[in-house]
Amino acid sequence: MDLKLTGKTAFVSGSTQGIGYAIARSLAAEGVAVTINGRDPVKLDKAVASLRGEGATVDGIAADFSDVDQVSRLCDTLADVDILVNNVGLFDLAEFEQISDDEWLRYFEVNVMSGVRLARRIMPSMLHKDWGRIVFVSSESGVNVPGDMIHYGTTKAAMLALANGLAKLTKGTGVNVNSILGGPTYSDGVAQTVESIADAQSISTGDMKAAIIGANPTSLLERFIEPSEIANMVTFLASPAASATNGSAVRVDGGILTTLL
Repeated sequence: MDLKLTGKTAFVSGSTQGIGYAIARSLAAEGVAVTINGRDPVKLDKAVASLRGEGATVDGIAADFSDVDQVSRLCDTLADVDILVNNVGLFDLAEFEQISDDEWLRYFEVNVMSGVRLARRIMPSMLHKDWGRIVFVSSESGVNVPGDMIHYGTTKAAMLALANGLAKLTKGTGVNVNSILGGPTYSDGVAQTVESIADAQSISTGDMKAAIIGANPTSLLERFIEPSEIANMVTFLASPAASATNGSAVRVDGGILTTLL
């Protein structure tokens, strides 16, 4: 299927590995000129080189989304953007009583305000030219908030609200704003966490993965989602083929969610 994305430009936040990298790769394969982002300049350069090695048209901008000044400089650097993918985010397991105010604020700064600041800078030009796509990579945890990741789930819920509100501003235009409700995805960060827990419990990574999925009895997929499977949906929503999808939270959760949005 030709998604008619050749010649479009995109910015994907938090995209040197995992889901963000898979999204950048998928968009580039459709002919999109992509700008990727990460905190570590060395890691960013490696990701850019890897994508270029596959024939992608790609550049990189280093910026830490917990630093307002760095985000401001990033926005000043960005040229005209047709597709904005708000992917950057923090996640971790933590007991609610142990999450400090500073940690709460850090999570909101990165997971929510990153999208606010990027959309505020990029969306006006989309509206002016009457075409654009903004996709927020949220999570099923924003709907069914985990007790051991309340700070993460709360920010993902806020991300859904932000995307829904921004969609209201696109009425009658060719600009769409949507969210992805991703399920448990075996990204690089998740892999590191799973391996760490497995080591602590002296079991294999495979057994740990199976135990985690087994703890989600509503999962229809009964396995971790691959980053490329999230990327496929993001790429579709970023395309003209998704012209009638706006203000939506699209599930790529493997059937975990049982509530209706």
